Amino acid sequence: MRKKPGLRFVLVILSLLSIGFIAAAQTVPAKQAKQIKQTQAPDEKPRKIKTEPDNAFTRWLKEDVSLIITPAERAAFEKLKTNDEREKFIAIFWNHRDPTPDTEENEYREQHYERIAYANEHFASGVPGSLTDRGRIYIKFGKPDEIEAHPAGGSYQRMSYEGGGTTTTYAFEKWFYRHIPGVRSGVDIEFVDPSGSGEYRMAHDFSEKDAMAHVPGYAPPSDQVAGGYLRAPDSPFDRMILDHDLQKAPEIERFVPGTQTPILDDNPLDFDIRADYFKLSDNRVITAFTVQTENRDLVFTDSGGLQTARLNILGKIVDLTERRVRGFEDSVSTSTTVAELNEARSRRSAYSKVVILTPGHYKVDIVVRDTESGAAGVRHLGIEVPKYEDGKLATSSMILAAKLEKMGDSEVPGQFVIGQTKVIPNLTGLYHRGQPVGVYLQIYNAGIDQTTLRPSVEVEYLLSKAGKEVGKLQEDWRGVSESEKRLTLARLLATQGLAPGDYEVTIRVKDGVSGQTLEQAAKFSVVP
Repeated sequence: MRKKPGLRFVLVILSLLSIGFIAAAQTVPAKQAKQIKQTQAPDEKPRKIKTEPDNAFTRWLKEDVSLIITPAERAAFEKLKTNDEREKFIAIFWNHRDPTPDTEENEYREQHYERIAYANEHFASGVPGSLTDRGRIYIKFGKPDEIEAHPAGGSYQRMSYEGGGTTTTYAFEKWFYRHIPGVRSGVDIEFVDPSGSGEYRMAHDFSEKDAMAHVPGYAPPSDQVAGGYLRAPDSPFDRMILDHDLQKAPEIERFVPGTQTPILDDNPLDFDIRADYFKLSDNRVITAFTVQTENRDLVFTDSGGLQTARLNILGKIVDLTERRVRGFEDSVSTSTTVAELNEARSRRSAYSKVVILTPGHYKVDIVVRDTESGAAGVRHLGIEVPKYEDGKLATSSMILAAKLEKMGDSEVPGQFVIGQTKVIPNLTGLYHRGQPVGVYLQIYNAGIDQTTLRPSVEVEYLLSKAGKEVGKLQEDWRGVSESEKRLTLARLLATQGLAPGDYEVTIRVKDGVSGQTLEQAAKFSVVP
């Protein structure tokens, strides 16, 4: 995307300024410095000069970002000693707000400077538009969803929550925002110009636009009714809170609105989560997150004759420098009939989200919220996405699945589909006796027997209990040709003959061409 000329100009200036900040420092040996201090005349002593920020950085703090910088960020910036530190701070400041940090363009920064330009062009009134009340609100929160303008004032029919009736007003504008993160939903803001000079000031009460209020003997109607106000947000206390919240820096995109980090409600929702990895290319890895909840922890309500529970799932992935890499938000539901509700409560529900990541270390935050009860839970994961080196024998994550089935050619891929197989992981590792244990694994860079044109790979499934082997199976590669870029193991292990207890399944892989070997293992339990 083409960057705005104004933004490039700002960035070029900052880059040029940084060149001028390089200076050489001279040092004096400690003993010699002590002698100079004792013999120098007071007027000849070097003056102690505090390093002050360049004007460009002062303007950046006081003009460019004064409305959007948080108190903590401002305090940190003011403690910086060098212009190099300030440059780095500014880069981090904008990166922290970049909605797409994996692209060259920072949409938030460009939008911010566009808003300043718009405010200066449309809201100026003796002072720059960015310093007016309308300009400040516009720069922080953007264009309102609705604007009701009365540039000449005059006759006005009050709304019911304003007390009703007809009056005469000053020039005013009413801005409406459906939702302002960190403030509230349904925000009405009025700006009034009582002097007719074009200087609109934010009103703290609906009656401020009423020109008749200053006529002797005039009694404006009350917006109060028995027991309070027609609308709760119109009470003086709520208006005071709104005024305070509008003065704050706009909220940076967070997991749970109003928080610096994901929060855990007083009414927590328990859930399990895991991440699995599958090779897409040499430097791209399919990372599959699975979230599993117990249905007994969810609230089911009637929806079209079915009992339905709904969840909102949010995810944020950052690298080790706290740079946002990916994010997602999905609403999911699970339904059952009234007759089967009790049985459904004993089961679990699972959700899958697939993202593409490059190899490396990441931090993951997941929030799951029951939309009916409001119960929520948060999990923090540290993950390492593996690097699959070319020519080196490797495997994907090994998954023990609750459901493992081949997809038909006409079926549309959905959640939990990996290649041509639907794989629903069993995060608890619990299987009822008779319920098959699904085992899924992909093998990469396996050697091919040029005589049979089949993989020259030996694969064994070993089943053990308490360290003792209780079963063994081998993989059959018939029907698989060298055109396959990866080998897929997808097998169901029967549990009818297994006594209740804890087990471990181990997959051993040996490449007959390269001689490389690998081993993957996972534990599960069989219950009656």
